[in-house]
Amino acid sequence: MFGSRVSRRILMIVVLTAVVSVGLVKARRLWATASTAQSTLIGRATYRPDVGDVLFVHREQPGSNWDVLIQSRPALDVASQVITFAPGTQSGWHNHPGPVFVSVIQGEMTFYEGDDPDCKPTVRHAGEGFLDVGQHAHIARNESGQTATNVVRYLVPPGAPLRIDQPNPGNCPF
Repeated sequence: MFGSRVSRRILMIVVLTAVVSVGLVKARRLWATASTAQSTLIGRATYRPDVGDVLFVHREQPGSNWDVLIQSRPALDVASQVITFAPGTQSGWHNHPGPVFVSVIQGEMTFYEGDDPDCKPTVRHAGEGFLDVGQHAHIARNESGQTATNVVRYLVPPGAPLRIDQPNPGNCPF
């Protein structure tokens, strides 16, 4: 009798563990949308100020109106990644902890913003780039019939993840 009570309790614990595990996996799928693209990290390094606690770079091109300013406290990680999208693949909904420079170097990519109620596509072709400030959920999709490749440069806090998975915001039909 004692053995059968222990066996039932063990069985109940096993069943409960399985149910909770399946529930957590399903909840994770509802929460995050995984990437189906292939990515390769080329490199990542931390840049720290030479003096003081602020990394500060200011550069002007003499004789032109070109000017760039980078300021970070106390440091900055710069990472580069090549992301290849086979036809029909996508990045999954995500955002970033800092700005991201995206260069489409092959093919055609379509980008959607999670805060756009109309889900208007932005299409970029090889040779075009854009700055993603990374503050809200977005997705990159290869809706063409050809492979597309992006070179992506991230500016993030030291040690921070390059992307943060986000749930599907529900504003797009996919």
